Amino acid sequence: MLIKEYRVTLPLTVEEYQVAQLFSVAEASKDNTGGGEGIEVLKNEPFNNYPLLGGKYTSGQYTYKIYHLASKVPAFIRLLAPKGSLEIHEEAWNAYPYCRTVITNPAYMKDRFRLVIETLHAPGVGERDNVHELPADKLKQREVVHIDIANDPISASDYKEKEDPSKFKSEKTGRGPLVGPNWKNTVQPVMTCYKLVTVEFKWFGLQSRVESFIQKSERRLFTNFHRQVFCWMDLWHGLTMEDIRAIEDRTQEELDKLRQKGEVRGMKAETD
Repeated sequence: MLIKEYRVTLPLTVEEYQVAQLFSVAEASKDNTGGGEGIEVLKNEPFNNYPLLGGKYTSGQYTYKIYHLASKVPAFIRLLAPKGSLEIHEEAWNAYPYCRTVITNPAYMKDRFRLVIETLHAPGVGERDNVHELPADKLKQREVVHIDIANDPISASDYKEKEDPSKFKSEKTGRGPLVGPNWKNTVQPVMTCYKLVTVEFKWFGLQSRVESFIQKSERRLFTNFHRQVFCWMDLWHGLTMEDIRAIEDRTQEELDKLRQKGEVRGMKAETD
């Protein structure tokens, strides 16, 4: 088991981020769907009486998705896995400002693979020590990783100038660009996503390599996604939750069409 807590700081309010995240998930889903691969949304509905973070949060929006991902996994996994097994199931309970996501591969890995992402969104620059209320043994295992969306290196294949926070300035809000190593301490508003990632991959001889690969992939995903969240600000700023639900419904229909045609799109696995 490998536990890391990624802290992503953004020049947004916690309330703005709720809309920003949902809008950006819908847009990014379309960018990663095509050619028989991509994201299939099976459920998107309210939930109640599901206790999260010790019962502090109990209601919100539940989603169940299947990711058809052959080109998104590393070659050494594709060689081992039989055809049709590279489907990842994702269940998410979004009780904003808290969200719990559980990712499994029930067809092939069964209980040998489990990835849990628990996120708490809170004001500030990411200095709270144990927002996930981990017991002492898990706290010892946890590694904290701060993600700087403006300065952390990204691969050349992921870079898009229009999604570069060090160059983007919002016309609607005047925020940005995010310049210099200390931008987090000079912006207002400011909030942080505390993303606790726990991964278990029980496969003799491959466990540590795959768990490390998954954590590296999650960091890459969080970095790229939150660069987009900030640089798409003028697209989502001012939208309501009613607008977001309508966008999600349209996106679900588009994903079903996109997945059946065109080319494979989106972030592919980096060289092993």
